[in-house]
Amino acid sequence: MPHQHLQPTGLHVNPAYSHVVVASGKRLIYTAGQVPVNADGRLAGPDLEAQAMQAFRNVGLALKGAGADYADVVKITMFVVNYRPEHRAILGAARAHFFSEAAPPASTLLGVAALAVPEWLVEIEAVAVTG
Repeated sequence: MPHQHLQPTGLHVNPAYSHVVVASGKRLIYTAGQVPVNADGRLAGPDLEAQAMQAFRNVGLALKGAGADYADVVKITMFVVNYRPEHRAILGAARAHFFSEAAPPASTLLGVAALAVPEWLVEIEAVAVTG
């Protein structure tokens, strides 16, 4: 079921995310925070780019398990260890592989001091709505 992606008047337009996503459907799907490890538990790599790509792939696998995909996502939250402004470009490039530029989800990016495992640099959770 299509969602309505809004950029309300008076808010700065950023094509990387929607300020508001209006969703209607029957199922709400919440993923746990997805981290940068593969199915064997191995870290994707030491850098933010590799870790973000793996975390986004894991979001997709979690969604698939619930019968959803990236197009059903209405909100993502990204947690980044020791966030610096230059991380936005890295995360945006990784996210672009998975989400439509025409209808990006609402998004929150949070800098955090640490995650559950010291080597993890990013964790991503998603909320999706399906028909």
